Amino acid sequence: MLRRRRMTRSFLPTPIPDDIVDRVLAAGLRAPSAGNTQGTDLVVLVGPQQTARYWNVTLPADRRDSFAFPQLLDAPVLVVPVAAPGEYARRYGEPDKHRTALSHRDRWPVPYWYVDTAFAAMLVQLAAVDAGLGVLFFGLFGHVDAVRAALGIPGDREPIGTIALGYPDPAHERPGRSASRPRRPVGDVVHRGGW
Repeated sequence: MLRRRRMTRSFLPTPIPDDIVDRVLAAGLRAPSAGNTQGTDLVVLVGPQQTARYWNVTLPADRRDSFAFPQLLDAPVLVVPVAAPGEYARRYGEPDKHRTALSHRDRWPVPYWYVDTAFAAMLVQLAAVDAGLGVLFFGLFGHVDAVRAALGIPGDREPIGTIALGYPDPAHERPGRSASRPRRPVGDVVHRGGW
């Protein structure tokens, strides 16, 4: 499954059966979570009417003609993983975690709300690949506030990106510019026993 994972940029508009969508989303709920905080939410848009709300604020119609991957907009499902930083501060203020001194967001040396939400996003992607779907994770870049408003995401939550799900269209698929960049060899990445 890991070797089959690729970023898909051209989708068929074919709907994904609900049971497959549910199974893929449930995989995200199995992600590790610091202190079992469970501070990740998934905003799921299914079908052209719902996904249009997303695309209308991130890729307005006047920019679509020049968009390099127009069939990305055909993805029948979009998932926006959302982190809840305040939940981590609350959880680590509880008696069993209070001694960690992590009851304030600015005290976390690594913001685990992003780590845990990224874990959930990766599990969603792997489950999608396992179900025979194509996936693409992409950033929100300058559209965080617009997406938050369009989808009703509370201000104390942080969307971390978007996952497009659907059946790949191999006839129109072409790799992104970064696809030809070689992977670092295992020997350059893995440092056994120390750096």
